[in-house]
Amino acid sequence: MPAIAADLILKNGRFVTLDAAGLTAEAVACWNGRILAVGSQSDAEAFAGPKTHTIDLGGQTVIPGLIDSHCHPDTHAITTTLWHDVKPDSTGTIDELLTLVKSETAKLAGDAMFLGWGWNDKKCGGYPTIDQLDQASPDRPVYIGRTDGHIAIVNSAMLRRMDIADDATDPPHGAYDRDPQTGRMTGLLREATAKAIHRKIYDSLTPENYAEGLKKVFAMYHRHGVTSLHNSLTRPMAVEAYQMLRDAGDLTMRMGILVNGDDKKMEDDYIAAGIRTGFGDEWIKVIGIEWCPDCSTSGRTAAYYEPYIGDAVPGEPVPNSGMLLFTAEDLTERAVRAHKAGLRICIEGVGDRGIDFALDAIEAALKAHPVEDHRSRVEHCCYVTPELVERLKRLGVTDSSATGFMYDLGDAYVANRGDDAMAHMWPHRALIDAGVPAPGHSDAPVCGVNPWQVFWSLVNRTGDTGGSLDRSQAITVTEALQTYTTLGAWTGFEEDLKGTIETGKLADFAVLKSDPWSIETTALRDVDVAMTLVGGEVVYES
Repeated sequence: MPAIAADLILKNGRFVTLDAAGLTAEAVACWNGRILAVGSQSDAEAFAGPKTHTIDLGGQTVIPGLIDSHCHPDTHAITTTLWHDVKPDSTGTIDELLTLVKSETAKLAGDAMFLGWGWNDKKCGGYPTIDQLDQASPDRPVYIGRTDGHIAIVNSAMLRRMDIADDATDPPHGAYDRDPQTGRMTGLLREATAKAIHRKIYDSLTPENYAEGLKKVFAMYHRHGVTSLHNSLTRPMAVEAYQMLRDAGDLTMRMGILVNGDDKKMEDDYIAAGIRTGFGDEWIKVIGIEWCPDCSTSGRTAAYYEPYIGDAVPGEPVPNSGMLLFTAEDLTERAVRAHKAGLRICIEGVGDRGIDFALDAIEAALKAHPVEDHRSRVEHCCYVTPELVERLKRLGVTDSSATGFMYDLGDAYVANRGDDAMAHMWPHRALIDAGVPAPGHSDAPVCGVNPWQVFWSLVNRTGDTGGSLDRSQAITVTEALQTYTTLGAWTGFEEDLKGTIETGKLADFAVLKSDPWSIETTALRDVDVAMTLVGGEVVYES
Protein backbone atom coordinates (compact mmCIF):
# COMPACT_ATOMS: atom_id res chain seq x y z
CA MET A 1 0.00 0.00 0.00
CA PRO A 2 1.61 3.32 -1.05
CA ALA A 3 2.00 6.15 1.47
CA ILE A 4 -0.35 8.21 -0.72
CA ALA A 5 -2.98 6.38 -2.73
CA ALA A 6 -4.05 8.04 -5.97
CA ASP A 7 -7.62 9.24 -6.41
CA LEU A 8 -7.35 8.70 -10.15
CA ILE A 9 -5.09 6.86 -12.56
CA LEU A 10 -5.27 7.53 -16.29
CA LYS A 11 -3.53 4.71 -18.14
CA ASN A 12 -2.91 3.39 -21.65
CA GLY A 13 -2.67 6.87 -23.12
CA ARG A 14 -0.16 8.93 -25.05
CA PHE A 15 0.53 11.85 -22.74
CA VAL A 16 2.24 14.69 -24.59
CA THR A 17 3.64 16.54 -21.60
CA LEU A 18 4.85 19.64 -23.49
CA ASP A 19 7.58 19.94 -20.87
CA ALA A 20 11.02 21.34 -21.70
CA ALA A 21 12.38 17.89 -22.53
CA GLY A 22 9.51 17.07 -24.90
CA LEU A 23 8.70 13.84 -23.10
CA THR A 24 5.70 11.57 -23.59
CA ALA A 25 4.25 9.15 -21.05
CA GLU A 26 1.85 6.22 -20.84
CA ALA A 27 0.01 7.06 -17.64
CA VAL A 28 -0.48 9.56 -14.81
CA ALA A 29 -1.58 9.18 -11.23
CA CYS A 30 -3.49 12.01 -9.55
CA TRP A 31 -4.24 12.86 -5.93
CA ASN A 32 -6.18 15.76 -4.45
CA GLY A 33 -6.44 17.52 -7.79
CA ARG A 34 -2.70 17.33 -8.53
CA ILE A 35 -0.45 15.11 -10.62
CA LEU A 36 1.24 12.54 -8.38
CA ALA A 37 3.23 10.63 -10.99
CA VAL A 38 3.91 10.76 -14.74
CA GLY A 39 5.52 7.91 -16.63
CA SER A 40 4.92 4.28 -17.44
CA GLN A 41 1.89 2.20 -16.50
CA SER A 42 3.83 0.72 -13.60
CA ASP A 43 4.97 4.18 -12.41
CA ALA A 44 1.34 5.29 -12.10
CA GLU A 45 -0.04 2.01 -10.80
CA ALA A 46 2.50 2.04 -7.97
CA PHE A 47 0.17 4.60 -6.37
CA ALA A 48 -3.00 2.50 -6.75
CA GLY A 49 -5.07 1.94 -3.61
CA PRO A 50 -8.41 0.33 -2.84
CA LYS A 51 -10.36 3.50 -3.66
CA THR A 52 -8.38 4.55 -6.74
CA HIS A 53 -10.50 5.14 -9.85
CA THR A 54 -8.75 4.01 -13.03
CA ILE A 55 -9.64 5.10 -16.56
CA ASP A 56 -8.24 3.19 -19.54
CA LEU A 57 -7.76 5.71 -22.35
CA GLY A 58 -7.43 3.16 -25.09
CA GLY A 59 -4.32 4.77 -26.56
CA GLN A 60 -5.80 8.25 -26.93
CA THR A 61 -3.58 11.33 -26.89
CA VAL A 62 -3.66 13.56 -23.81
CA ILE A 63 -2.42 17.15 -23.58
CA PRO A 64 -2.42 19.68 -20.74
CA GLY A 65 -5.73 21.47 -20.17
CA LEU A 66 -5.99 24.43 -22.56
CA ILE A 67 -5.86 28.03 -21.33
CA ASP A 68 -7.71 30.85 -23.13
CA SER A 69 -5.86 33.86 -21.79
CA HIS A 70 -8.19 36.63 -23.00
CA CYS A 71 -11.94 36.19 -23.37
CA HIS A 72 -15.17 37.58 -21.94
CA PRO A 73 -17.07 34.73 -20.25
CA ASP A 74 -19.06 37.25 -18.18
CA THR A 75 -20.40 39.02 -21.28
CA HIS A 76 -20.79 35.66 -23.00
CA ALA A 77 -22.90 34.39 -20.08
CA ILE A 78 -25.40 37.20 -20.60
CA THR A 79 -25.54 37.15 -24.39
CA THR A 80 -25.97 33.36 -24.34
CA THR A 81 -28.94 33.42 -21.97
CA LEU A 82 -30.64 36.81 -22.32
CA TRP A 83 -29.79 38.09 -25.82
CA HIS A 84 -30.72 36.91 -29.31
CA ASP A 85 -28.05 35.17 -31.37
CA VAL A 86 -27.53 37.08 -34.62
CA LYS A 87 -24.21 35.52 -35.66
CA PRO A 88 -23.82 34.46 -39.30
CA ASP A 89 -24.58 30.78 -38.69
CA SER A 90 -28.00 31.65 -37.27
CA THR A 91 -28.89 34.95 -38.95
CA GLY A 92 -27.06 35.11 -42.24
CA THR A 93 -28.62 38.09 -44.04
CA ILE A 94 -30.11 41.49 -43.30
CA ASP A 95 -33.54 40.20 -44.34
CA GLU A 96 -33.26 37.33 -41.86
CA LEU A 97 -32.26 39.78 -39.14
CA LEU A 98 -35.22 42.06 -39.86
CA THR A 99 -37.60 39.10 -39.85
CA LEU A 100 -36.23 38.00 -36.47
CA VAL A 101 -36.56 41.50 -35.02
CA LYS A 102 -40.15 41.85 -36.24
CA SER A 103 -41.29 38.46 -34.95
CA GLU A 104 -39.53 38.67 -31.58
CA THR A 105 -40.49 42.25 -30.74
CA ALA A 106 -44.14 41.31 -31.29
CA LYS A 107 -43.79 38.87 -28.36
CA LEU A 108 -42.25 41.32 -25.90
CA ALA A 109 -44.23 42.85 -23.06
CA GLY A 110 -43.86 46.00 -20.98
CA ASP A 111 -40.79 48.08 -21.72
CA ALA A 112 -38.60 45.14 -22.84
CA MET A 113 -36.04 45.74 -25.57
CA PHE A 114 -34.81 43.53 -28.41
CA LEU A 115 -31.12 42.79 -27.79
CA GLY A 116 -29.02 40.97 -30.37
CA TRP A 117 -25.38 39.97 -30.31
CA GLY A 118 -22.86 38.81 -32.91
CA TRP A 119 -23.78 40.65 -36.11
CA ASN A 120 -21.05 40.35 -38.75
CA ASP A 121 -21.53 42.86 -41.54
CA LYS A 122 -18.68 41.36 -43.58
CA LYS A 123 -20.38 37.96 -43.76
CA CYS A 124 -24.02 39.07 -43.75
CA GLY A 125 -24.18 41.77 -46.40
CA GLY A 126 -23.56 44.98 -44.45
CA TYR A 127 -25.68 46.75 -41.83
CA PRO A 128 -29.44 47.32 -41.76
CA THR A 129 -30.47 50.95 -42.07
CA ILE A 130 -32.26 52.76 -39.29
CA ASP A 131 -35.32 52.95 -41.56
CA GLN A 132 -35.34 49.18 -41.98
CA LEU A 133 -35.07 48.65 -38.22
CA ASP A 134 -37.81 51.23 -37.61
CA GLN A 135 -40.09 49.41 -40.02
CA ALA A 136 -39.39 46.08 -38.30
CA SER A 137 -39.86 47.59 -34.84
CA PRO A 138 -41.37 51.07 -34.86
CA ASP A 139 -41.98 51.36 -31.09
CA ARG A 140 -39.83 48.72 -29.41
CA PRO A 141 -36.13 49.63 -28.81
CA VAL A 142 -33.66 47.50 -30.78
CA TYR A 143 -29.92 47.11 -30.10
CA ILE A 144 -27.80 44.89 -32.37
CA GLY A 145 -24.22 44.45 -31.15
CA ARG A 146 -21.58 43.78 -33.75
CA THR A 147 -19.44 40.69 -33.15
CA ASP A 148 -16.43 42.76 -32.04
CA GLY A 149 -18.31 44.60 -29.27
CA HIS A 150 -17.18 47.99 -30.58
CA ILE A 151 -20.12 48.87 -32.86
CA ALA A 152 -23.90 48.66 -32.52
CA ILE A 153 -26.88 49.29 -34.76
CA VAL A 154 -30.01 50.73 -33.15
CA ASN A 155 -33.44 51.94 -34.20
CA SER A 156 -35.12 55.27 -33.48
CA ALA A 157 -37.02 53.83 -30.50
CA MET A 158 -33.72 52.96 -28.82
CA LEU A 159 -32.37 56.47 -29.43
CA ARG A 160 -35.53 57.86 -27.83
CA ARG A 161 -35.30 55.42 -24.89
CA MET A 162 -31.73 56.56 -24.23
CA ASP A 163 -32.61 60.26 -24.65
CA ILE A 164 -30.30 60.69 -27.63
CA ALA A 165 -31.50 63.63 -29.70
CA ASP A 166 -31.22 63.79 -33.49
CA ASP A 167 -28.68 66.60 -33.17
CA ALA A 168 -26.62 64.96 -30.42
CA THR A 169 -22.93 65.75 -30.65
CA ASP A 170 -20.34 63.00 -30.74
CA PRO A 171 -18.82 62.30 -27.32
CA PRO A 172 -15.06 61.88 -26.86
CA HIS A 173 -13.86 58.59 -28.33
CA GLY A 174 -17.14 57.76 -30.05
CA ALA A 175 -19.39 58.66 -32.97
CA TYR A 176 -23.00 58.65 -34.13
CA ASP A 177 -22.63 57.85 -37.82
CA ARG A 178 -24.60 60.19 -40.06
CA ASP A 179 -25.64 60.03 -43.67
CA PRO A 180 -23.13 62.21 -45.58
CA GLN A 181 -25.93 63.70 -47.73
CA THR A 182 -28.70 64.30 -45.20
CA GLY A 183 -26.79 64.49 -41.91
CA ARG A 184 -29.37 62.14 -40.37
CA MET A 185 -28.25 59.40 -37.97
CA THR A 186 -27.78 56.05 -39.71
CA GLY A 187 -28.32 54.09 -36.49
CA LEU A 188 -24.70 52.89 -36.43
CA LEU A 189 -22.89 53.76 -33.20
CA ARG A 190 -19.12 53.57 -32.82
CA GLU A 191 -17.21 52.88 -29.62
CA ALA A 192 -18.22 55.25 -26.77
CA THR A 193 -21.72 55.84 -28.15
CA ALA A 194 -22.43 52.10 -28.40
CA LYS A 195 -20.78 51.33 -25.06
CA ALA A 196 -22.83 53.96 -23.22
CA ILE A 197 -26.05 52.18 -24.18
CA HIS A 198 -24.51 48.76 -23.55
CA ARG A 199 -23.50 49.84 -20.05
CA LYS A 200 -27.03 50.99 -19.20
CA ILE A 201 -28.46 47.68 -20.39
CA TYR A 202 -26.05 45.74 -18.16
CA ASP A 203 -26.79 47.90 -15.10
CA SER A 204 -30.06 46.00 -14.57
CA LEU A 205 -28.38 42.59 -14.25
CA THR A 206 -27.70 40.58 -11.09
CA PRO A 207 -24.89 38.19 -10.08
CA GLU A 208 -27.43 35.39 -10.43
CA ASN A 209 -27.87 36.29 -14.12
CA TYR A 210 -24.14 35.88 -14.61
CA ALA A 211 -23.88 32.64 -12.60
CA GLU A 212 -26.62 30.91 -14.57
CA GLY A 213 -25.09 31.84 -17.91
CA LEU A 214 -21.53 31.03 -16.87
CA LYS A 215 -22.36 27.38 -16.32
CA LYS A 216 -23.44 27.17 -19.96
CA VAL A 217 -20.36 29.02 -21.16
CA PHE A 218 -18.03 26.74 -19.20
CA ALA A 219 -19.66 23.73 -20.87
CA MET A 220 -18.94 25.24 -24.31
CA TYR A 221 -15.25 25.54 -23.47
CA HIS A 222 -14.91 22.18 -21.76
CA ARG A 223 -16.18 20.50 -24.91
CA HIS A 224 -12.94 21.60 -26.59
CA GLY A 225 -10.51 20.80 -23.76
CA VAL A 226 -10.31 24.26 -22.19
CA THR A 227 -9.78 24.26 -18.41
CA SER A 228 -8.73 27.86 -17.61
CA LEU A 229 -9.89 31.31 -18.73
CA HIS A 230 -8.65 34.85 -18.22
CA ASN A 231 -11.75 37.08 -18.02
CA SER A 232 -10.86 40.25 -19.90
CA LEU A 233 -12.28 43.51 -18.48
CA THR A 234 -14.07 41.55 -15.75
CA ARG A 235 -17.33 43.05 -14.55
CA PRO A 236 -17.62 43.36 -10.73
CA MET A 237 -20.81 41.28 -10.64
CA ALA A 238 -18.97 38.48 -12.43
CA VAL A 239 -16.40 38.28 -9.64
CA GLU A 240 -19.30 37.78 -7.23
CA ALA A 241 -20.84 35.20 -9.57
CA TYR A 242 -17.60 33.17 -9.70
CA GLN A 243 -17.58 33.00 -5.92
CA MET A 244 -21.26 32.02 -5.85
CA LEU A 245 -20.53 29.18 -8.28
CA ARG A 246 -17.60 28.03 -6.20
CA ASP A 247 -19.68 28.01 -3.01
CA ALA A 248 -22.31 25.92 -4.80
CA GLY A 249 -19.75 23.47 -6.19
CA ASP A 250 -20.46 24.61 -9.75
CA LEU A 251 -17.17 26.34 -10.60
CA THR A 252 -15.65 23.89 -13.08
CA MET A 253 -13.35 26.42 -14.77
CA ARG A 254 -10.21 28.02 -13.33
CA MET A 255 -10.70 31.77 -13.59
CA GLY A 256 -8.14 34.53 -13.99
CA ILE A 257 -9.47 38.01 -13.28
CA LEU A 258 -8.31 40.95 -15.39
CA VAL A 259 -9.55 43.93 -13.39
CA ASN A 260 -11.68 46.21 -15.57
CA GLY A 261 -9.69 49.44 -15.89
CA ASP A 262 -12.43 50.84 -18.11
CA ASP A 263 -14.53 50.83 -14.91
CA LYS A 264 -12.73 53.54 -12.92
CA LYS A 265 -14.46 52.60 -9.67
CA MET A 266 -13.34 48.97 -9.96
CA GLU A 267 -9.81 50.11 -10.72
CA ASP A 268 -9.78 52.45 -7.71
CA ASP A 269 -11.33 49.87 -5.38
CA TYR A 270 -8.79 47.15 -6.17
CA ILE A 271 -5.84 49.52 -5.81
CA ALA A 272 -7.22 50.97 -2.54
CA ALA A 273 -7.71 47.45 -1.17
CA GLY A 274 -4.10 46.56 -1.94
CA ILE A 275 -5.09 43.70 -4.25
CA ARG A 276 -2.15 42.72 -6.43
CA THR A 277 -1.51 40.29 -9.26
CA GLY A 278 -1.51 36.78 -7.82
CA PHE A 279 -4.19 37.47 -5.20
CA GLY A 280 -6.43 34.40 -4.93
CA ASP A 281 -5.83 30.70 -5.45
CA GLU A 282 -5.80 28.05 -8.16
CA TRP A 283 -9.54 28.59 -8.86
CA ILE A 284 -10.02 32.36 -8.83
CA LYS A 285 -6.98 34.61 -9.13
CA VAL A 286 -6.25 38.22 -10.05
CA ILE A 287 -4.06 38.19 -13.18
CA GLY A 288 -3.70 41.94 -13.75
CA ILE A 289 -5.55 45.08 -14.77
CA GLU A 290 -6.66 45.91 -18.30
CA TRP A 291 -7.65 48.99 -20.27
CA CYS A 292 -9.13 49.11 -23.78
CA PRO A 293 -7.89 52.16 -25.71
CA ASP A 294 -7.82 50.46 -29.12
CA CYS A 295 -10.65 49.01 -31.08
CA SER A 296 -11.65 46.74 -33.96
CA THR A 297 -9.97 46.15 -37.31
CA SER A 298 -12.91 44.19 -38.70
CA GLY A 299 -15.18 47.05 -37.59
CA ARG A 300 -12.77 49.66 -39.03
CA THR A 301 -12.19 51.50 -35.74
CA ALA A 302 -8.76 50.18 -34.63
CA ALA A 303 -5.92 52.73 -34.74
CA TYR A 304 -3.44 52.42 -37.63
CA TYR A 305 -0.90 54.81 -39.09
CA GLU A 306 -2.17 54.13 -42.63
CA PRO A 307 -5.89 54.52 -43.48
CA TYR A 308 -8.25 51.62 -44.06
CA ILE A 309 -8.79 50.33 -47.57
CA GLY A 310 -11.94 48.90 -49.13
CA ASP A 311 -15.50 50.17 -49.03
CA ALA A 312 -16.28 52.66 -46.28
CA VAL A 313 -19.51 52.29 -44.33
CA PRO A 314 -21.88 55.25 -44.99
CA GLY A 315 -21.07 57.86 -42.36
CA GLU A 316 -17.56 56.54 -41.71
CA PRO A 317 -14.85 59.24 -41.76
CA VAL A 318 -12.80 59.28 -44.96
CA PRO A 319 -9.88 58.78 -44.82
CA ASN A 320 -10.22 56.59 -41.76
CA SER A 321 -7.23 55.55 -39.64
CA GLY A 322 -9.28 54.52 -36.60
CA MET A 323 -9.63 56.03 -33.14
CA LEU A 324 -8.21 55.74 -29.64
CA LEU A 325 -10.43 55.63 -26.55
CA PHE A 326 -8.11 57.25 -23.98
CA THR A 327 -5.87 60.26 -23.93
CA ALA A 328 -2.19 59.42 -23.58
CA GLU A 329 -1.96 61.43 -20.35
CA ASP A 330 -4.89 59.65 -18.67
CA LEU A 331 -3.82 56.14 -19.68
CA THR A 332 -0.20 56.69 -18.68
CA GLU A 333 -1.13 58.10 -15.27
CA ARG A 334 -3.41 55.15 -14.55
CA ALA A 335 -0.93 52.57 -15.82
CA VAL A 336 1.86 53.98 -13.65
CA ARG A 337 -0.36 54.03 -10.57
CA ALA A 338 -1.60 50.45 -11.04
CA HIS A 339 1.87 49.14 -11.84
CA LYS A 340 3.30 50.70 -8.68
CA ALA A 341 0.41 49.13 -6.72
CA GLY A 342 1.42 45.66 -7.92
CA LEU A 343 -1.15 45.05 -10.65
CA ARG A 344 0.35 43.73 -13.89
CA ILE A 345 -0.52 46.02 -16.81
CA CYS A 346 -2.55 44.76 -19.78
CA ILE A 347 -3.46 47.31 -22.47
CA GLU A 348 -5.30 46.61 -25.70
CA GLY A 349 -3.53 47.53 -28.93
CA VAL A 350 -4.77 46.18 -32.26
CA GLY A 351 -3.39 48.35 -35.07
CA ASP A 352 0.23 49.49 -35.18
CA ARG A 353 -0.69 52.95 -33.88
CA GLY A 354 -2.72 51.36 -31.09
CA ILE A 355 0.12 49.01 -30.14
CA ASP A 356 2.57 51.92 -29.96
CA PHE A 357 0.04 53.79 -27.81
CA ALA A 358 -0.16 50.85 -25.40
CA LEU A 359 3.60 50.43 -25.31
CA ASP A 360 4.10 54.13 -24.57
CA ALA A 361 2.06 53.76 -21.36
CA ILE A 362 3.76 50.48 -20.41
CA GLU A 363 7.21 51.95 -21.01
CA ALA A 364 6.37 54.95 -18.83
CA ALA A 365 5.20 52.64 -16.04
CA LEU A 366 8.35 50.52 -16.22
CA LYS A 367 10.52 53.63 -16.18
CA ALA A 368 8.69 54.99 -13.13
CA HIS A 369 8.87 51.66 -11.30
CA PRO A 370 11.28 49.10 -12.81
CA VAL A 371 10.30 45.45 -12.35
CA GLU A 372 12.44 42.72 -13.87
CA ASP A 373 9.80 40.02 -14.44
CA HIS A 374 6.81 42.26 -15.09
CA ARG A 375 5.17 40.31 -17.97
CA SER A 376 3.12 43.35 -19.03
CA ARG A 377 0.83 42.53 -21.95
CA VAL A 378 -0.41 44.24 -25.10
CA GLU A 379 -3.80 42.62 -25.60
CA HIS A 380 -4.75 41.44 -29.11
CA CYS A 381 -1.53 42.93 -30.57
CA CYS A 382 -2.49 42.13 -34.15
CA TYR A 383 -0.51 44.28 -36.62
CA VAL A 384 3.02 43.79 -35.33
CA THR A 385 5.54 45.28 -37.75
CA PRO A 386 9.25 44.35 -37.46
CA GLU A 387 9.80 47.62 -35.57
CA LEU A 388 7.12 46.65 -33.06
CA VAL A 389 8.55 43.14 -32.66
CA GLU A 390 11.82 44.77 -31.64
CA ARG A 391 10.09 47.19 -29.29
CA LEU A 392 8.16 44.38 -27.58
CA LYS A 393 11.41 42.45 -27.13
CA ARG A 394 13.34 45.45 -25.81
CA LEU A 395 10.69 46.23 -23.20
CA GLY A 396 10.08 42.57 -22.28
CA VAL A 397 6.37 42.96 -23.10
CA THR A 398 4.12 40.02 -23.98
CA ASP A 399 2.21 39.91 -27.25
CA SER A 400 -1.15 38.65 -25.97
CA SER A 401 -2.21 37.57 -29.44
CA ALA A 402 -5.82 37.56 -30.66
CA THR A 403 -5.32 34.31 -32.53
CA GLY A 404 -9.08 33.73 -32.71
CA PHE A 405 -9.39 36.70 -35.06
CA MET A 406 -7.40 34.78 -37.67
CA TYR A 407 -10.07 32.13 -38.08
CA ASP A 408 -13.31 34.08 -37.58
CA LEU A 409 -12.31 37.52 -38.85
CA GLY A 410 -9.41 36.85 -41.21
CA ASP A 411 -11.36 37.72 -44.35
CA ALA A 412 -12.42 41.06 -42.85
CA TYR A 413 -8.81 41.86 -41.97
CA VAL A 414 -7.75 41.21 -45.56
CA ALA A 415 -10.62 43.32 -46.90
CA ASN A 416 -9.87 46.24 -44.57
CA ARG A 417 -6.05 46.16 -44.52
CA GLY A 418 -5.01 44.32 -47.71
CA ASP A 419 -3.10 41.14 -48.54
CA ASP A 420 0.34 42.65 -47.98
CA ALA A 421 -0.49 43.54 -44.37
CA MET A 422 -0.99 39.87 -43.49
CA ALA A 423 2.81 39.34 -43.34
CA HIS A 424 2.75 41.38 -40.11
CA MET A 425 -0.70 40.42 -38.81
CA TRP A 426 -0.40 37.96 -35.89
CA PRO A 427 3.21 37.25 -37.01
CA HIS A 428 3.86 34.25 -34.77
CA ARG A 429 6.84 32.94 -36.75
CA ALA A 430 8.60 36.29 -36.37
CA LEU A 431 7.62 36.57 -32.70
CA ILE A 432 8.88 33.08 -31.84
CA ASP A 433 12.13 33.63 -33.74
CA ALA A 434 12.66 36.94 -31.90
CA GLY A 435 11.94 35.39 -28.50
CA VAL A 436 8.79 37.44 -27.86
CA PRO A 437 6.23 35.37 -25.89
CA ALA A 438 2.87 35.31 -27.64
CA PRO A 439 0.11 33.36 -25.86
CA GLY A 440 -3.08 33.04 -27.88
CA HIS A 441 -6.72 33.75 -27.13
CA SER A 442 -10.21 33.74 -28.61
CA ASP A 443 -11.67 37.01 -27.29
CA ALA A 444 -14.94 35.04 -27.18
CA PRO A 445 -17.76 35.79 -27.65
CA VAL A 446 -16.20 38.05 -30.29
CA CYS A 447 -14.93 34.80 -31.84
CA GLY A 448 -15.73 31.15 -31.20
CA VAL A 449 -14.50 29.27 -28.13
CA ASN A 450 -12.96 26.37 -30.11
CA PRO A 451 -9.14 26.58 -29.88
CA TRP A 452 -8.69 23.86 -32.51
CA GLN A 453 -9.86 26.33 -35.12
CA VAL A 454 -7.23 28.74 -33.79
CA PHE A 455 -4.50 26.09 -34.07
CA TRP A 456 -5.65 25.34 -37.63
CA SER A 457 -5.20 29.00 -38.61
CA LEU A 458 -1.83 29.32 -36.86
CA VAL A 459 -0.42 26.29 -38.67
CA ASN A 460 -2.08 26.76 -42.06
CA ARG A 461 -2.31 30.59 -42.04
CA THR A 462 -5.83 30.65 -43.45
CA GLY A 463 -9.13 32.02 -42.20
CA ASP A 464 -12.36 30.06 -41.90
CA THR A 465 -13.14 30.37 -45.62
CA GLY A 466 -9.63 29.33 -46.68
CA GLY A 467 -8.38 32.80 -47.58
CA SER A 468 -4.60 33.24 -47.24
CA LEU A 469 -3.15 35.04 -44.22
CA ASP A 470 0.44 34.77 -45.51
CA ARG A 471 2.18 31.42 -45.12
CA SER A 472 5.47 33.04 -44.12
CA GLN A 473 4.16 33.33 -40.55
CA ALA A 474 3.02 29.69 -40.22
CA ILE A 475 4.17 27.79 -37.12
CA THR A 476 4.32 24.12 -36.11
CA VAL A 477 1.61 22.09 -34.39
CA THR A 478 3.61 22.05 -31.15
CA GLU A 479 4.18 25.80 -31.28
CA ALA A 480 0.47 26.36 -31.92
CA LEU A 481 -0.57 24.25 -28.93
CA GLN A 482 1.96 26.06 -26.74
CA THR A 483 0.01 29.31 -27.27
CA TYR A 484 -2.78 27.78 -25.15
CA THR A 485 -0.65 25.68 -22.77
CA THR A 486 2.87 26.66 -21.70
CA LEU A 487 2.49 30.29 -22.78
CA GLY A 488 -1.04 30.52 -21.42
CA ALA A 489 0.25 29.39 -18.02
CA TRP A 490 3.28 31.66 -18.17
CA THR A 491 1.26 34.79 -18.97
CA GLY A 492 -0.83 34.14 -15.85
CA PHE A 493 2.28 33.72 -13.66
CA GLU A 494 1.11 30.11 -13.25
CA GLU A 495 3.80 28.07 -14.99
CA ASP A 496 4.36 26.24 -11.69
CA LEU A 497 0.72 25.06 -11.79
CA LYS A 498 -0.34 24.61 -15.41
CA GLY A 499 0.69 24.32 -19.02
CA THR A 500 2.57 21.01 -18.90
CA ILE A 501 1.92 17.51 -17.57
CA GLU A 502 4.43 17.22 -14.75
CA THR A 503 4.46 15.90 -11.20
CA GLY A 504 3.04 18.42 -8.74
CA LYS A 505 1.02 20.40 -11.26
CA LEU A 506 -2.77 20.62 -11.46
CA ALA A 507 -4.50 17.56 -12.88
CA ASP A 508 -6.07 19.42 -15.81
CA PHE A 509 -6.15 17.43 -19.06
CA ALA A 510 -7.71 17.26 -22.50
CA VAL A 511 -8.10 13.72 -23.89
CA LEU A 512 -8.26 13.82 -27.68
CA LYS A 513 -9.99 11.53 -30.16
CA SER A 514 -7.17 12.02 -32.68
CA ASP A 515 -3.49 12.87 -32.40
CA PRO A 516 -2.76 16.42 -33.64
CA TRP A 517 0.80 15.39 -34.54
CA SER A 518 -0.17 12.48 -36.77
CA ILE A 519 -3.01 13.95 -38.82
CA GLU A 520 -2.88 16.33 -41.78
CA THR A 521 -2.62 19.94 -40.62
CA THR A 522 -5.75 20.71 -42.63
CA ALA A 523 -7.66 18.43 -40.22
CA LEU A 524 -6.61 20.29 -37.05
CA ARG A 525 -9.85 22.23 -36.78
CA ASP A 526 -11.76 18.94 -36.73
CA VAL A 527 -9.97 17.51 -33.68
CA ASP A 528 -12.58 16.39 -31.15
CA VAL A 529 -12.13 16.08 -27.41
CA ALA A 530 -13.14 12.81 -25.80
CA MET A 531 -12.81 13.99 -22.21
CA THR A 532 -11.83 17.09 -20.25
CA LEU A 533 -10.64 16.88 -16.65
CA VAL A 534 -10.17 19.73 -14.17
CA GLY A 535 -8.44 18.88 -10.91
CA GLY A 536 -8.75 15.19 -11.72
CA GLU A 537 -12.54 15.45 -12.12
CA VAL A 538 -14.25 14.75 -15.43
CA VAL A 539 -16.11 17.92 -16.48
CA TYR A 540 -16.84 16.83 -20.06
CA GLU A 541 -17.14 13.46 -21.75
CA SER A 542 -18.29 12.99 -25.32
